[in-house]
Amino acid sequence: MSEEVNYINVKSEISWDEYFMLQAMMASFRSKDPSSKVGCVIVDENNHQVTMGYNGMVAGVDESKIPWGRETTVGLEFQKYGYVVHSEANAIMHANRSLEGTRVYVTLFPCNECAKLIASKKIKEVIFLNDKYRDTENNRIARKIFDLAGINYRKLVPEKEVLNSLGDHLQKLFHEA
Repeated sequence: MSEEVNYINVKSEISWDEYFMLQAMMASFRSKDPSSKVGCVIVDENNHQVTMGYNGMVAGVDESKIPWGRETTVGLEFQKYGYVVHSEANAIMHANRSLEGTRVYVTLFPCNECAKLIASKKIKEVIFLNDKYRDTENNRIARKIFDLAGINYRKLVPEKEVLNSLGDHLQKLFHEA
């Protein structure tokens, strides 16, 4: 009796960077923020996920009493910015081991406050997907913090093949269900 052997087509596999960024993207779906859903995954040198996070309100508070608005003409008390915990901060807070030497995969380039946390934890690299605030002062400060701390940062541009394969795979999964 012979068994059919299926060999993996190496070209159909995604890279570790793409794999972990997809995990960060999945984490971002947990966010209730109507305008910015951000996810983060922190990975060790062995490509094992250490922790993850997404942007959301402070744990344990009644979110229905907190604003999600982003109108900056009103006080901070009436905007989400005074209450939201960023994905990177959430991931760092929930880590149960040292993060020294790890990599951060995040769907949006970190702000200066998260850059301080990342640098303080001695994380070695930041891989990001989107950099829509690139020209802001906050973003320039974050880059300076990373540069001064010797933290590498780079934008991940997934290969078109990977994006097409992901779409095909999702469509196949949903049609088989």
